[in-house]
Amino acid sequence: MPNLLFEARRKFIHILGLGYLLFYWLIFKLFQSSKIAILYLLSVLILFVVIDFFRITGKKKIPVFHILFRTKEENSLGGQVYYILGMILALCLFDFKIAFAVILMTVLGDAAAAMFGIAFGKHWIKSLEDTAWEGVIAEFTVDIIIGYFIIGNWYIIIPMALMATVVETIFPHIDDNLAIPIFAGFVGQGLSLLL
Repeated sequence: MPNLLFEARRKFIHILGLGYLLFYWLIFKLFQSSKIAILYLLSVLILFVVIDFFRITGKKKIPVFHILFRTKEENSLGGQVYYILGMILALCLFDFKIAFAVILMTVLGDAAAAMFGIAFGKHWIKSLEDTAWEGVIAEFTVDIIIGYFIIGNWYIIIPMALMATVVETIFPHIDDNLAIPIFAGFVGQGLSLLL
């Protein structure tokens, strides 16, 4: 069973990462250019990739942050790289409301799944390691709430929230920081075009 304090620290860093989205918006408003704002996010991505390159090849530990890496991330790219990449792709490919919703689903829905699953999980899914129904339901609920306040169209919200929850639950070997924005954003953008 995962450690609640460890997961809480990781999710807190993810929530702080929403600051990148705030800076994107401020740069967009200041320069009236989404390209300049995306370049800002791209510079953050490049910085993270370079840091991870030296961390992995040099077997170095990043002060303070090394305690937040999972064992599987010791010799591969960390979640922060996929997080920024998912944010960039969502903002480039989808309408802003869809992108904003899937970014929040990635951060807050995932946090709800982890925290509720660990703290209140009593019904563990046998075929999925460290996954409790309580966490799955918490994520879907949070994703629905996010969709309601940002998008407001139930025909788009429910499939998006369902896709984000399924991706988080069923695909543990694909980084959810990248998969949720792409899969749920695709569903949301596709439905918004059809409807």
